[in-house]
Amino acid sequence: MIKNSPRNFALRLLLLVVSLLAWEGLVRFLAVPAFIVPAPSSIFVALYRGIVSRVYVDHLWVTLSETLLGFVFGCALAFILGIAVALSRRFEYFLYPFIVMFQALPKVALAPLILIWFGLGLTSKVMQAALTAFFPLMVNTIVGLRSADEDRVNLMRSLAASEAQIFWMLRLPNAMPFIMAGLEVAMILSLKHELHHGCRRAVLGAADPVGARAGVEHRHRADPQPRPLLGPLAEKQFGASRPRNLSAPPFRG
Repeated sequence: MIKNSPRNFALRLLLLVVSLLAWEGLVRFLAVPAFIVPAPSSIFVALYRGIVSRVYVDHLWVTLSETLLGFVFGCALAFILGIAVALSRRFEYFLYPFIVMFQALPKVALAPLILIWFGLGLTSKVMQAALTAFFPLMVNTIVGLRSADEDRVNLMRSLAASEAQIFWMLRLPNAMPFIMAGLEVAMILSLKHELHHGCRRAVLGAADPVGARAGVEHRHRADPQPRPLLGPLAEKQFGASRPRNLSAPPFRG
């Protein structure tokens, strides 16, 4: 097992610095455009400007609140359903196929339904984040609760322990590593979902489909006439080959 000694910490920090320097050097040497792979120095400068201008500070709490609310709601529902599926074969037989089928549906197909059901604004984003965090924790909860040693379960039953006592004293403590791993994955996916959709809307210059008016991507939508960042590149690459008899005007970024 690797110890967390000062020497190992220094080596880890050195590896990070070397990686950043190599990244910076390759980007500058190969003249890679910033919209493909930006240099670390450009990223740090943009981050510094965003913090100084309070763009990120003012809108970061909106993204975090959406992520945390969706994470809490999705994980609570996943934990309850995971316990029900793990402890009840009848519940698993009748409802688990519907849960898996619902999870298999593309999130893009569910987005219009979420808008219709929950309207525009914060609730829609929270529900999408909850759906993202739901399945990893539920699966880990089921696996963890069912991983209890059957010999220990039978021993507790022979000592007249109730199912509630077996759950609280054996199954749940045994499932905690699985549950914590599921919580970690669920948090990462929830945050990734919010940042991914926010940055995608910012890069493409599209209107927010769920009616948000704040967040880390809000600055890119502040202009009443947004200019998509990919517009000039798309026009340069595909404008020359576009048929001229189309009625749609050329795209201008």
